Amino acid sequence: MVVSKKLVRLIERNAKELSNKWVEQITSRKDTPTYATYDRQQLYKRAFSVYGQLGKWLSKDTKKSDIKRQYVALGKRRRKEGFAVSEVVQALTITRRILWFKVQSDGFLDTALDMKAAINLNNQVLTFFDRAIFFVCKGFEKN
Repeated sequence: MVVSKKLVRLIERNAKELSNKWVEQITSRKDTPTYATYDRQQLYKRAFSVYGQLGKWLSKDTKKSDIKRQYVALGKRRRKEGFAVSEVVQALTITRRILWFKVQSDGFLDTALDMKAAINLNNQVLTFFDRAIFFVCKGFEKN
């Protein structure tokens, strides 16, 4: 199995753990106060949908227009729910950080081959989250 596929599977297999960490962080930070007012189970479901479908989002079959449609709609929903755009951007950033802490802590970066695959995957993940953040902001602007 290609290392990047192993990394995606690691993340998807650990989606519950990653989602729980995300909920803990997002509800306890001073820069994301609106999240603390929301139902933790609902927040968990939101995080789980990202981590659990990471492979789909990073797939070559996923088009930029797919990400645009999903995250513009997300931006619109979050604005209607009363979130500040900065909170939503921070939430996506935290999602990405938790993901990479997991990759690093599970020892996938032990060889040069693993490192190269991890860098490639990191580039894919960064591109995805950059697009997600951009389109969430566009969604906020469309309201």
